[in-house]
Amino acid sequence: MTRTQLFLLALSFCTSFCFAQQKIPSAESKLLLTSKGVKDYRFLAAKYPKAVQQIEEMKAKVEAEMAEPINVPIPKDAGGGFTHEKHKSNQLSIFQAGVLYKLTGEEKYAKHSKVLLTAYAKMYKTLPLHPEKKEQTPGKLFWQSLNDAVWLVYTVQGFDAIKSYLTPEERDYLKTELFEPYVEFLSVDGAETFNKIHNHGTWALAAVGMTGYSLEVDEWVQMALKGTAADGSGGFIAQLDQLFSPDGYYTEGPYYQRYALLPFVVFGQAIATNNPELKIFEHRNAILTKAIYTAIDLTYAGHFFPINDALKEKNLKTSEMVFGVDIAYSITKDPSLLSIAEYQQNFAPIDGGFSVAAAVAAGLTKPYDFKSIRVRDGNDGTEGGLAIFRAESYTNSSALIYKYTAQGMGHGHFDKLTWLYYDNNSEIIRDYGAARFLNIEAKYGGHYLAENNTWAKQSIAHNTVVVDEKSHFGGKLSTAEKAFPTELIFDVSDPDYQIASAEIEGVYEGVKFTRTMIYLRDEAFEYPVVLDLFEIESNEAHQYDLPIHFNGQFIHLNVPLQANSTQMSPLGKANGYQHLWNMAQGKAHDKLSQFTWLLDNRFYTWSTKTSAEDELIVTELGANDPDFNLRNERSIILRSTGHGNHYFLSALETHGDFDSKNEVTMNASNQIQALELTVKDGKKSIVVTTKDSGIKNYEIN
Repeated sequence: MTRTQLFLLALSFCTSFCFAQQKIPSAESKLLLTSKGVKDYRFLAAKYPKAVQQIEEMKAKVEAEMAEPINVPIPKDAGGGFTHEKHKSNQLSIFQAGVLYKLTGEEKYAKHSKVLLTAYAKMYKTLPLHPEKKEQTPGKLFWQSLNDAVWLVYTVQGFDAIKSYLTPEERDYLKTELFEPYVEFLSVDGAETFNKIHNHGTWALAAVGMTGYSLEVDEWVQMALKGTAADGSGGFIAQLDQLFSPDGYYTEGPYYQRYALLPFVVFGQAIATNNPELKIFEHRNAILTKAIYTAIDLTYAGHFFPINDALKEKNLKTSEMVFGVDIAYSITKDPSLLSIAEYQQNFAPIDGGFSVAAAVAAGLTKPYDFKSIRVRDGNDGTEGGLAIFRAESYTNSSALIYKYTAQGMGHGHFDKLTWLYYDNNSEIIRDYGAARFLNIEAKYGGHYLAENNTWAKQSIAHNTVVVDEKSHFGGKLSTAEKAFPTELIFDVSDPDYQIASAEIEGVYEGVKFTRTMIYLRDEAFEYPVVLDLFEIESNEAHQYDLPIHFNGQFIHLNVPLQANSTQMSPLGKANGYQHLWNMAQGKAHDKLSQFTWLLDNRFYTWSTKTSAEDELIVTELGANDPDFNLRNERSIILRSTGHGNHYFLSALETHGDFDSKNEVTMNASNQIQALELTVKDGKKSIVVTTKDSGIKNYEIN
């Protein structure tokens, strides 16, 4: 026998022997639904059946799916297309059917989950990359590997729930034909994404780590914890250390904090169950639970602040937040989290979810305290932050959001020192968010639209100063990531006078920005008032534009405008200006320009100190938009030119009531008559002259 023949024989023997020696996954549940959750469910079903009504609804959904032929199509379509949506619905069907088997013991549910899993096992090894693959991170079942990872996070939980139903041979078959090649695709073939400190990496490592726990493959678990190099440069611990600030703020912003929470918390729970010695929920001063609380705090009326790339429809009722709240409650037993669960009207079908359902049924709920806070940005908390000012004693309370965060990686916008304002359950001073129609195939396959770069990310799309019609940092991510604001003041010790101030250099060459925002309550005003001082230091001559993206119906401007009523032109040629129709323009007031609009039943007046050389421009979004991708929103822009230092001093008042049903209008006129900035002994003050209460002096500490 030749040496080659001996080698091949040895290799064949080793391969067969090693395969035979591989550990077949046990029938024991290793993930988020265990015997404790089953016991809690059965207690609730017997004593408080309404508390688990959603399980009955889940049964009806899954049984309707069971009545239809199994459909596991060859991947073909991009986001929103038939095959994309079918694989998404199959992942939930595998998960939910597994849960129902675990809760009820009825084998029909386990059989359905098994048939689907087996169908995927038969096709997976032969799948090429998705035909509509995204350039950077193509998947197999889906157009991007992110969706593949999400599929596995849900699917392995379904598998874990039916392991006791499967024979050892069936468990081994699914392991070798589906889960092993799937894990290899995500972690080895997709190592760059798997090790990336980014939400795509979080989903991938959570999928691999949870699969490792369920199938009892420690190598996969260790990769998920430490990265493929096993040195901690990637993996779950590195993600926890680098993506969150000490206050639990996720660097990409609230929208992606919500999205990334699910893999963080479900894998965290799996780690806590299987490796309690790691004390994962105590890591970094309990950063995971902090992140859940912070995500809740980054909302108004249940909806997330739409800063950076964000879709405004997302709220606390999303599945990610349901899992997050339930797991947080299972750890903290904080009854205020139950009020969020009641708002969600849902719970996750896991141990933590049944704990929440039991606590709500027992009447343990307390209100969540939405208070004024600042959350720092940067993994060490030194890269600016987000100030959230609230006045909860008011009916339909308001909230001022002052954003002075770092860039937020690729999903960040070029909008240093910007702000939003909410009142009466509405967004009053708004942020566009992202230009995207998620999973609507007709709109660029559900991708971010070209207008996300040409409009939504540009500085003029935000409520901040734009210099010489150019976006902050020239619209370059690599430049923007090197700079971040420095917080100068944050003080909410007096609920009637809350203040934050921050500065940044490098937004434009030779220009420094400092913005101070004050949220005050005063007997002179019917509702809280926002004071805004934006200071610019420069030795050169510049054009300064300060846009206000308002939400509501134009009521009054105290200076005449020349309307472009027969023909409109774009306001500019680039940097977002090309998307703004110049609807009207005119000279500003020589002392104080005032603009009033109406939204629902309240009036809002923006007062800003101006000179007769300044200009006011009314714009509407929609120019150079041949595919009608952009919303037709309006703004008013204050334009000033000058040499050397400059400042904008403004105020926003809420006032009055408009009762259209009874045709009654009250307090349609605002209080402020003058605004001045004074400096004495190095201390700055904003002096406000009001109609009924005289002069008010507000010192900037």
